[in-house]
Order: sequence, then structure tokens, then C-alpha cells
Amino acid sequence: MLSDEQITKFQTLYKNRFGEEISREEAYEQGAKLIRLVKLVYKPMTEKDLEELQQRREATK
Repeated sequence: MLSDEQITKFQTLYKNRFGEEISREEAYEQGAKLIRLVKLVYKPMTEKDLEELQQRREATK
């Protein structure tokens, strides 16, 4: 799922943000969880979805 380069980058980002180093295994696990979370939460809005949202907003004014 994550390449060696991505794991190393995650380790660097983690150290810069939290000031502590994590193992490759921990970086892989946390990186994979982050990717899973983003996939679950992020859903692009279609034009149809946007139109429906705008109609609902107009109806509730």
C-alpha cells in the first residue's frame, strides 16, 4: 500500500510535527490508517449534488 519512499516521508513529517521518531512499521501503520480515513471521509461532489444542495438552500431561505 505505501512505498518505501512514502514511509520515509511520513516518518520525516511525523518527526517535524511531533518531535519524535517512529519506526518504519509504525509509520506504515499510521500512514495506512490516514489513507483509509481520507478515503472514507472524502467524497467529491458531483454537479448534480451541487445543484441539489443549492436547491435545498434556496428552499430554506
